[in-house]
Parts: sequence; structure tokens; C-alpha cells
Amino acid sequence: MAPRRTTLPLTYRVFFLIVEPIAALAGAFYAHFRQDDYLRMTHSSSAPSAIPLGTSIVMSQLANLYLLFALNEALVLRCTSDTTVWKVVLLVLLVADFGHLLSVSGHGSWVYWDFTRWNAIDWGNVPFVYLGASMRIAFLSGVGLSGVKGGTTPRIKTT
Repeated sequence: MAPRRTTLPLTYRVFFLIVEPIAALAGAFYAHFRQDDYLRMTHSSSAPSAIPLGTSIVMSQLANLYLLFALNEALVLRCTSDTTVWKVVLLVLLVADFGHLLSVSGHGSWVYWDFTRWNAIDWGNVPFVYLGASMRIAFLSGVGLSGVKGGTTPRIKTT
């Protein structure tokens, strides 16, 4: 049985299919091509003057994960309006949001609330992640989805 097709609210489509993937691509660009800037903005006093090969490799791996994040949203979600698929993808990304927020805890608790101290990367690491997580929580909670039918549960044939 084919999933039921519906039109999801514009706010969700714009944020998850356009805004957030573009932001993730920006993160991928900086993590791979502008590693010195990325590390300096992340924590200037510990950023190396010359980036060690191991750090460069890890930064490129991070860029690849940002790219995966962008492609999952921009392409996988664009392929369907089945709310079951959207909910699964957005739940996984919500878990990643919490991990991302935890990853900056080394700065201290100020990083979560003191916007006067945030630099460009902090704005991406904290409030933008708060926004993404809030949008995912709203979607998963059904906010704005009244009248939108859920899709069918995919069935996997084993024979």
C-alpha cells in the first residue's frame, strides 16, 4: 500500500528542506575548507596555529557529517510527505541536536544563555540548534499538523 500523500505546513517545509540544510552546508564548508577559522571560532585560545593532520582529518569527517545532515533533510524529506518518515528522520536529528548542545558544554554554562559572548559559530551551535530542536519537537508533538494524515507504516518483505 502506498503512503498517503499530504502537504505538510509551509513553515516546516521551508525550515527543514531549505533553511537548515543550507546552514548545515555552511558548517560543512567551514569544517572542511576553513578549518583554521572554524577552530578559532570554536575556542580561540586552544586553536592551533598550524592544524595537525589528525585534527584536519577529524574536521573533514565533521564536515562530512554536516553534509549527511543536510542531505538527509533536503533530499530524504523532500522525497515524501509521509509523516511517519518525517517523524523518524526528525526524531533522529533531535537526538543529534542534544548531542550537539552537549558537545559545547566545555565552554561552561554561559554558552547556553549568554548571547552577549556568542561569536558566529556560537550562534550556530546554540540558538540555531535550539530553534531546530524546537521545530522538531513541535513537529513530533503534532503542532500545526491537524488535518494532516499520517502515512502508512512501511512494510519490509522478508521473502
